[in-house]
Amino acid sequence: MAPHSSPERSHKASLRAEALKRRDALSPEARAAGSLAAAETIAGFPELAQAPLVGAFWPIRSEIDPRPLIERLFARGQRVALPNVTKQGLVFREWRAGEELVQGGFGLSEPRDDLPPLDPTALIVPLAAFDRAGQRIGYGAGYYDQAIERLSKNGPVLTVGIAFSVQEIERVPAEPHDRPLDHLVTETGPVPLRQS
Repeated sequence: MAPHSSPERSHKASLRAEALKRRDALSPEARAAGSLAAAETIAGFPELAQAPLVGAFWPIRSEIDPRPLIERLFARGQRVALPNVTKQGLVFREWRAGEELVQGGFGLSEPRDDLPPLDPTALIVPLAAFDRAGQRIGYGAGYYDQAIERLSKNGPVLTVGIAFSVQEIERVPAEPHDRPLDHLVTETGPVPLRQS
């Protein structure tokens, strides 16, 4: 059976769709307030404050907005890199406040691809759904799983998933290559993660 038609993938797809439907139902006001609250929480993580270069992302659709967090990182002198989707996977390039972004695939806003690739030591990770074991369901292409694996070859990478609480599910059907996130944060604060 082809991997893309496995029962596991089909189950993940339905869990993703249900979580995104709940996220889409949030009001713009709730999303804005939730994004600010999550930014405050994450900015307070001592491990994140020690990362010289933080990989973040530009929000699409009804995603929680990491830009208030990015502003806090800049305010304390940290550098930020945003992802480019390439044939080789995600490549992170530094982004400075006010720099124009270009339109990428999947409706993404990305840094210009003539900027040098850099390797962040901390990542703010988008997701569609999550569970309390720190597992996430992404958008189905595996870009972040591959990026975390690649960056981890250089040394430890701090991973912080960011989402709205309505995106929580009972259990992500994790596969052997899936790595749990170090932290998960929603608008209500840090999600207490159980050790598997």
